[in-house]
Amino acid sequence: MTGTTRRQFVVGAAALAAGGVFMPAMLRAQGTVIRWGEMLATTHPQVQMVDRIAASAKEKSGGRIDIQSFPNGQLGSGKDMMDSVVSGALTFTTDGAAALGALLPQLSVIEAPYLWRDAAHMAKVGASPQFAAMNDDLVSKRGLRMLAVTYYGQRHLTTGSKEVKSAADMIGFKLRVPPVDTFRAMAEAWGAKATPINFNELYLALSQGAVDGQENPLPTIASAKLQEVQKFLVLTGHIITPRLIIANESALKAIDPADRTILDEAIAEGVAWQDAELARQEGELIGTLKQAGMTVIEPDLESFRKPVLEQVPPKFEEKWGKGTWDALAAL
Repeated sequence: MTGTTRRQFVVGAAALAAGGVFMPAMLRAQGTVIRWGEMLATTHPQVQMVDRIAASAKEKSGGRIDIQSFPNGQLGSGKDMMDSVVSGALTFTTDGAAALGALLPQLSVIEAPYLWRDAAHMAKVGASPQFAAMNDDLVSKRGLRMLAVTYYGQRHLTTGSKEVKSAADMIGFKLRVPPVDTFRAMAEAWGAKATPINFNELYLALSQGAVDGQENPLPTIASAKLQEVQKFLVLTGHIITPRLIIANESALKAIDPADRTILDEAIAEGVAWQDAELARQEGELIGTLKQAGMTVIEPDLESFRKPVLEQVPPKFEEKWGKGTWDALAAL
């Protein structure tokens, strides 16, 4: 965040709120300022997507729409930024469905392991009645709206020193997972010791041996340079991950309708670019990570899949809603 510390940002936002002035409304006459917080590095396509959306919206609106991007966890953890979107200090953030499940529990199903067959199957969720109902609940209960479902990639394991060829090799393994209950349950189904760590602390935790390994999509592994502190790439493909563009509903309502149309179109174009770019990178990155010194392992996939499907969907059926898993799997 150029010229602004996280503390200054939070204090300034709080001062505006205390004075009864909501930032988007205050700025409506001058145009629309959108503050968009991101956890990922500037080299990741998700952050580049935000930059493309910003450029397109600014150009097509004649400068009225000003999207300010704060990447690389400058404004804190994913939870910090989600809380800021709820309060209105931030307008947008992008995060996983499982993380958003802390605010609306049933949403975590969208990021459940082994639910989606492929990226095209996952993309259908945005047009499903289940997703529309969850979005309505999110607006009414939390004042947030999901504007788009994006493709984040297929998640794989990496390890620092241990070859992992089946789930049996995960027993006692300290696996970093996001601070999300479904991810912890997945790791525990493999016999691993689930260790929640925020993403912006992950590289250091791996380099110091605080955890034995982690799991993420290939573009995230590469953009965060995790190959520098991990030796083995284990192609488990356990989750096809969506990411959600999440907005403060009051801020959206403050946007002029014509500018909202421009913004929606810019988001749709940016999402399409990012999804294609991530798919392209995934096709190349196994070779790139090999060249960087990682050993690539093709494990016994069924040994990972079977215990998770036996344990996780039944465990979370009440949270997700009876029949929700089956309905989404059948899309």
